[in-house]
Amino acid sequence: MAGTKQTSSPLFYHPESLRELSLKLLQMARDVGATDAAAEVSESSGLAVSVRKQAIETLERTRDRAASVTVYSGTRRGHATTSDFSDQALKSAVEKALDIARYTAEDPCAGLPEAELIARESPPIDLYFPWEISAEAATALAMAAEKAALSTSRAIQNTEGATVSANHGQFYAANSRGFIGGYPYSRHWFSVAPIAQQGDSMQRDDWYTSDRDPRRLADPESVGRYAAQRALARLNARKISTQKVPVLFEAPLASGLLGAFVQAVSGGALYRKSSFLLDSIGQQVFPRHIQILEDPLIPGGMGSAPFDDEGVRVQARDVVSDGVVQGYFLSCYTARKLGMQSTGNAGGSHNLSMTSGLTRRQDDLTAMIRKMNRGLLLTEVMGQGVNYVTGDYSRGAFGYWIENGEIVHPVEEITIAANMKDMFRGIVAIGADTICRGTKSVGSILIDEMTIAGS
Repeated sequence: MAGTKQTSSPLFYHPESLRELSLKLLQMARDVGATDAAAEVSESSGLAVSVRKQAIETLERTRDRAASVTVYSGTRRGHATTSDFSDQALKSAVEKALDIARYTAEDPCAGLPEAELIARESPPIDLYFPWEISAEAATALAMAAEKAALSTSRAIQNTEGATVSANHGQFYAANSRGFIGGYPYSRHWFSVAPIAQQGDSMQRDDWYTSDRDPRRLADPESVGRYAAQRALARLNARKISTQKVPVLFEAPLASGLLGAFVQAVSGGALYRKSSFLLDSIGQQVFPRHIQILEDPLIPGGMGSAPFDDEGVRVQARDVVSDGVVQGYFLSCYTARKLGMQSTGNAGGSHNLSMTSGLTRRQDDLTAMIRKMNRGLLLTEVMGQGVNYVTGDYSRGAFGYWIENGEIVHPVEEITIAANMKDMFRGIVAIGADTICRGTKSVGSILIDEMTIAGS
């Protein structure tokens, strides 16, 4: 049954086949003397088409499969993988994992989840929406997006291309504490990156749309036109003098601020004491109007999952309530290192939303710009200038100068800097222009003051 093909599906294996293989790996681990074991068997398939100047640049089809096994010899851990699903290859992977375990150091924090944390049910949350798009149809979609960008203005004569990607996968995981679960999933997207030129000024920008369900993707023409408008708006950018002003993070960049918070309160950074938010549970990190919610069980959500990568059950929770940190992001290992309990975040955060109790329905980006009145609208950051030990933040940036609540001109060749503790405390408002990027949803974020280093 392990090779049973599903009919009318972009995936090859029947789910029951993957389930049986994961259980077989556990039995093999028991047979060679492992005290505990966890296994996962997965497959994925994908189509990606890239075009540039209305000609195909790349066309790629992928189909991958993998079986992984983690075995424990007491508190010693070993891990091995294989793409061969034959009994001989699976047995060899188990033996290699056990051999590794025998030669690793003992670690009292290593081990499977405690029985009371294991997910016993998998609520249906609709993560699989197959997109059986042909290479020809994907090419036409990419060309339509790029053509719309090129048709927006004579100043758009070139692009870095447009890409369409359809991705499907499924897995089954099991462990010797009684966990067994798996599900199919999909992730689809397309993007376009136009280049605008006017005289000696040349700028690029991009835009994309992504969703698990292809029916919810934006239409290619609107994506292409918006990407072109973003590139055109960047033309004839200027430098500005060094000063301290309010900064408005456009919604796609604001999700990066939320991601920085997640990194700072994740178990790995905390137990290594490499975070500027050590011992922050119960502490006022944000203003009282800020809330951060994690909800792993949103149907169709990009960050949804019925359990985490270790099989620990998940649930909706307040991560930040009235600006006060209520919880961290912990796996079983990092929780034990901290003397705490897993939060179901092995593999990362789930659907996060950051909101403000002060936000009004009409607070779109235009309203947020008026609210700032004078300062910098930030639309791009460059470099990796975040020191998570100290919280110091310094990034190359591009944006737009705002005077009297209106965009005056684009700004380039600047650096923005502050400390993230001050940035979090200095959040004045969050816009209603919410956008989802990855597993995070947030609107534009207005910070009261940052240093802009210019000319």
